[in-house]
Amino acid sequence: MFKGQPKGLFALALANTGERFGYYTMLAIFLLYLQAKFGFSAAAAGQFYAIFLAAVYFMPVIGGIVADKIGYGKCVVTGVSVMFLGYIALSIPVSAFESKGLAIALMIAALLFIALGTGLFKGNLQVMVGNLYDDPKYAAKRDSAFSLFYMAINIGAMFAPTAAKALTNYKLSAAGLVYKQDAASIAHQILGGDMTNAATMQTYLDGMQGGAGMSLTEFSRYYIENLSTSYNLGFAVACVSLIFSIAIYFSCRSWFKHADVNAKQAKQSPAAAPVVELSPKQTKDRIVALVMVFAVVIFFWMAFHQNGSSLTYFARDYTTSTVEGPLKLGFNIWILALIAVSVYTLVSVFQSETAKGKAISAAVTLGLWGGAYALYNNMPAVLDILPSDFQQFNAFFVVALTPLSMALFGALARKGKEPSAPRKIGLGMFIAGLGYLVMLLASNGQPAPSELNGTVSPDPVLPSYLIGTYLVLTFAELLLSPMGISFVSKVAPPKYKGLMMGLWFAATAVGNYLSSIPSMLWEKVPLWLNWTVLMGLCFIAAVIMFAMLKKIEEATA
Repeated sequence: MFKGQPKGLFALALANTGERFGYYTMLAIFLLYLQAKFGFSAAAAGQFYAIFLAAVYFMPVIGGIVADKIGYGKCVVTGVSVMFLGYIALSIPVSAFESKGLAIALMIAALLFIALGTGLFKGNLQVMVGNLYDDPKYAAKRDSAFSLFYMAINIGAMFAPTAAKALTNYKLSAAGLVYKQDAASIAHQILGGDMTNAATMQTYLDGMQGGAGMSLTEFSRYYIENLSTSYNLGFAVACVSLIFSIAIYFSCRSWFKHADVNAKQAKQSPAAAPVVELSPKQTKDRIVALVMVFAVVIFFWMAFHQNGSSLTYFARDYTTSTVEGPLKLGFNIWILALIAVSVYTLVSVFQSETAKGKAISAAVTLGLWGGAYALYNNMPAVLDILPSDFQQFNAFFVVALTPLSMALFGALARKGKEPSAPRKIGLGMFIAGLGYLVMLLASNGQPAPSELNGTVSPDPVLPSYLIGTYLVLTFAELLLSPMGISFVSKVAPPKYKGLMMGLWFAATAVGNYLSSIPSMLWEKVPLWLNWTVLMGLCFIAAVIMFAMLKKIEEATA
């Protein structure tokens, strides 16, 4: 799995892991921060969130254009520096009561810096990964390399929500407080003169050490300031993770320095590897083929990113809020981490070339399983879960399934039967549609959201339905996302590599924006119709992809 890969892959993957850990830690608490600190409504907070995500995924277009002129490495280093300034600005605990205008201005400036920095960093780092495999020695390992790179991204994403939650609880505990899901919104109501929910806040006040001797108004302000400051700590984590990333980048730069060359620089340097010259027709055909792929994957991201919207609503309103038995395994991040690592050690049992290596891998695997079992035994018989807890499953499945995916396609490659990247993308679209077939089964007999009137289903389903959906969507993601990035890095015309990678992320941005449509329809249509629309779009996109397959493969051969 790792054997035969250039060292530069591991350096760039680790640098990206650190940056992604910080980004996803920030993202896990950003909406909560907006509502806690400023009292924004869900709609207003959602608008900030949507605009920020769109900017993050559109900025790589600008980053790619710049990199095609000045170089990938310069953009990566500049991007980390700009992001660092953004996260620093977000981590400053400016009071929203004494300086609300300054606090909002500082936040907006911070988001702009983070979006711009990500645009300079993200796509160009991945272009350098692709450039490592322009060397014929490594060309056959390009797809597997991007699978490993994508796995590294998800290691950061897997631990980020837990880190954010731990920091929030630490700060509130130090202030004598306990996190309550609705306390911040009630506190803002009371500070605005609305005492409708005063009794609920009084209950919090009576039960919390930090509120002793305070009036409701004083306690409300105290709670909001401490909660928003706890989120500032989470943003500061992103600064630390960026320091880790840039330290890895510079300390291991010699491993990938030869990949930090764009087409313009290669022409000016006699020592650089020769750039493949394409005719105007070849350049045009490749760009058209890539645009076709970009258009199809928009619908994948629209369906996939329901994890933060309609699937979360389903977790909240239609899924049991407790688990027991083996299902509890999935709601402890440390158990998931041990299981994920054990997949790699288990694969090593079969891939090790010596009996000693096989024995060591087997012993480590058993030890990891033993540790997971010990943690499981210490869990309560019935475990309370939150809708947000389901967010960790996708990242876990990516990390755990990557070695199995690589083993499967490695075996097919040895037989000369490995599907092309565009074919894998088409298969991924079809499998994504199957994920929403699971949701159709889960929704059978359930009332429409409009019938619940703000309550929960009288007959909620087990969490296994949502877990199964995330598993199927992850199968699709592994076929589509790392393969798509690999495909772009391979076939993009040399002088437009940065731009093409940027457009890949722009397609993701469009898909992310369209993912809000099911949320807007949530209270207007039956459950089955929402899932049917998503399933149908995935199937239609798969059909379109296979219809264009011959033309795409001919243009990019």
